[in-house]
Amino acid sequence: MDQQFAALLVLFLACFKQGQSQPSQPPNILIITVDNVGYGDLSIYNPASPVITPNLEKIAKEGARLMSFYTAGATCTVSRASLLTGRIPERHMLVEQLVGLPGNYGIGLRQSEILIPEVLKGATQPYATGAFGKWNIGFAPGSRPTERGFDTFLGIASGNADHFTHVYAGKHDLHLDTKVINRDGQYSTDLFANAAIDFIEKEHAKQKPWFVYLPFDAPHHPGDRNIDPGAENIWKAPDYAFDIYGLTPDEKDPKKRFNAVVTAIDMAIGRVMDKLEELNIDDNTFVFIYSDNGAFYPFLDSGIQSNAPLKGAGVTLWEGGIRVPALARWPKKIEAGSVIDARLWSLDLMTACAEIAGVSLPQDRFIDGMNPLPVLFGETKNSPHATLYFKYLNYAALLWGDYKIIREEEEGEWQLYDLTSDISEANNLAPQEEAIVKKMAAAYEQQEQEIQSYLMIEGSFQLGKKSNSIH
Repeated sequence: MDQQFAALLVLFLACFKQGQSQPSQPPNILIITVDNVGYGDLSIYNPASPVITPNLEKIAKEGARLMSFYTAGATCTVSRASLLTGRIPERHMLVEQLVGLPGNYGIGLRQSEILIPEVLKGATQPYATGAFGKWNIGFAPGSRPTERGFDTFLGIASGNADHFTHVYAGKHDLHLDTKVINRDGQYSTDLFANAAIDFIEKEHAKQKPWFVYLPFDAPHHPGDRNIDPGAENIWKAPDYAFDIYGLTPDEKDPKKRFNAVVTAIDMAIGRVMDKLEELNIDDNTFVFIYSDNGAFYPFLDSGIQSNAPLKGAGVTLWEGGIRVPALARWPKKIEAGSVIDARLWSLDLMTACAEIAGVSLPQDRFIDGMNPLPVLFGETKNSPHATLYFKYLNYAALLWGDYKIIREEEEGEWQLYDLTSDISEANNLAPQEEAIVKKMAAAYEQQEQEIQSYLMIEGSFQLGKKSNSIH
């Protein structure tokens, strides 16, 4: 017995020493975006929604549902550029949607900008980085994902290629890294999710921390020029998504077809989450999911989409264009089933990633995002932002405290809404609250002046010498 006990003790001490000597694995980071899903499209925000999304509901129960999360861009290109840089559009300069082959295959986001994956490469344990899905911020040489900090990329350069043929304006638009590939017939949502799963498995086997950017191109509706001649331009989903509703792929109702598209995304997200659990890394992975901007089709008689109870739609600065559904999950750090009202926005994810990886942000440029982790962890209920500033085309808006001012034309009158009591922006308070409008308008103008001053300084110092900007 003594010899057996001694042998067991030696084995225990050896294992204990080995466990003590191995450094803890840095947290993984998974950012998922969906394309043009409205605040009212999902049951986690709108119980009346008929869209079946059990996996998103599960994530909401296991993590946090954000009630006042804003995208910094009201359209796809601007939203993505803002997320990846942590900077408002007026600083990164990509302020409009890239369209057509010249736009999507041009420089797009200027190459002096620093993206999240580049920052994560500066961590003590550099992150493996993969992007799988919709790029839409420029695909010229030097602008492609694998030239901007990502180790690998599988996705489309454009914004709305066909989900099954992956054709955009007559061109095969699906790429593996920088090479065009043909996966005709494979549904893009599944392609991107499966690529992310494969990447996660591979990097986990190497015991490397990883960052996955998974921007689904669905449910964005493909443009007519991207559909085969003679084919009908309809919401497209795989057969299994229709089966869940008891429908056939021949279903004609566009609302029912849209529902199937969103359910296919939910199922893909569920597979990714299942893989994290299977690998026993779900507790060590920060997951954030949100829609790039509000729904585009909430006004049609068929009621295809919903931003309810919000006003407006994508490409506007009404709440329906910029306040979007968002979920955060990180067990033991983010309280399960929590509901967060504090105002956060997509720019904060750059700062969150840097905090999680223990790396400094770029030192040669202004980062507009703030650290959202204290809010997500329940350490404070206060937003890190005093105000949120928005500008898109002729629209302008500023959020400050309970209030929001918005105008639809550059020379138009400011409207004023109390978002705490009027989330639908139905009651314009400007006529009776002139003093508040004046104060908020002055704050907006001051923000504009600060941006112009910053851009002059940036030009003087020739921002963009990346070799010296990440520490």
